[in-house]
Amino acid sequence: MKALRNYIDKIKPNFQEGGKLHAFHSVFDGIETFLFVPNETSKTGVHIHDSIDSKRTMSVVLLALMPALLFGMYNVGYQHYLSIGELASTDFLTIFLYGLLAVLPKIVVSYGVGLGIEFVIAQWKKHEIQEGFLVSGMLIPMIVPVDTPLWMIAIATAFAVVFAKEIFGGTGMNIFNVALITRAFLFFAYPGKMSGDSVWVRTEDTFGMGSGQVVDGFTGATPLGQIATAPNTEAVVTDIVGNSISTMDYFIGLIPGSIGETSTLAILIGAVILMLSGIGSWKTIVSTFIGGFAITSLFNLFPSTAGLALSPIDQICLGGFAFGAVFMATDPVTSARTETGKYIYGFLVGAIAMLVRVVNPGYPEGMMLAILLMNVFAPLIDHYVVESNISRRLKRSKVTNA
Repeated sequence: MKALRNYIDKIKPNFQEGGKLHAFHSVFDGIETFLFVPNETSKTGVHIHDSIDSKRTMSVVLLALMPALLFGMYNVGYQHYLSIGELASTDFLTIFLYGLLAVLPKIVVSYGVGLGIEFVIAQWKKHEIQEGFLVSGMLIPMIVPVDTPLWMIAIATAFAVVFAKEIFGGTGMNIFNVALITRAFLFFAYPGKMSGDSVWVRTEDTFGMGSGQVVDGFTGATPLGQIATAPNTEAVVTDIVGNSISTMDYFIGLIPGSIGETSTLAILIGAVILMLSGIGSWKTIVSTFIGGFAITSLFNLFPSTAGLALSPIDQICLGGFAFGAVFMATDPVTSARTETGKYIYGFLVGAIAMLVRVVNPGYPEGMMLAILLMNVFAPLIDHYVVESNISRRLKRSKVTNA
């Protein structure tokens, strides 16, 4: 590391004012501060510093995302080879490599477009590069169907970075979760590529791997899609080739769905990393699950449809609920910031997500809309929590003085 530090110091003058590469100062600064924690000291204001800056924070979130991402890559390959009837004869490495090659271009496009825009804006404003997109760039490919075209991801990412982030002032100033705005843009602009039964399972080859005729009886419907269209309260949920699947299958995640959202087990591993590191609020995560569990338990009392009759555990394991609760609802910029507010915010996110999912059969998912809606109300929740604290302390003060 010392050799790398010496090399960075050696080339640094080229990127400073008057240097021949000054035009790329923001890019150099972003790379330097990512590799090494800045050692500058404040001249005025607060003088308390911590080695865990925003870049280190984002790195921990990326680490927490890895279990869901790696499982998602495997699941992409698993669903493909299952769909063409070659799963039993295909080894683990081939399945994973297929998924890796299918997902990697989406990650490259997401980071290339998003960071490219941020580099340009930072250089234009002569500001340092903001690191918030380190996480958003990974979240975006994880919350879309595997067959989403790359050009759509590029357009949606550009829209989200410019109109949901930079227009508000950049990282820390946005009121909506950037990754979810990307998905919302895709959902409303290109609904045919974000819903239905044909977008969740990749049946074509990937860089020459895979491909073949799908087996008889193949359907790419997700479990939530099957439940939403069930003719009665007893929905028979099957995998893409017609085999019955259970709650354990939902929990493990070998089912059709968005790339990083299918495995509740992998997501919970990430949740443990976030909570132990203190990066993700356990209050928000736990209250979101409680909110979802509570509202679905209430729905179970009136089981007039398959969605209303589905058990709370199954509801929580399906769709993007767990992923949203762990990685989206906990966004420190767009969620509630007061400690009491985190409980309220999380509970309402979970409850509204299930309400949208069950009551509206045309949209068998609800986490995206629930979080974006609560992003709007997060400041209001914090405001009333603070006002309540002030009022309570004033009353206590009057009693003491009396």
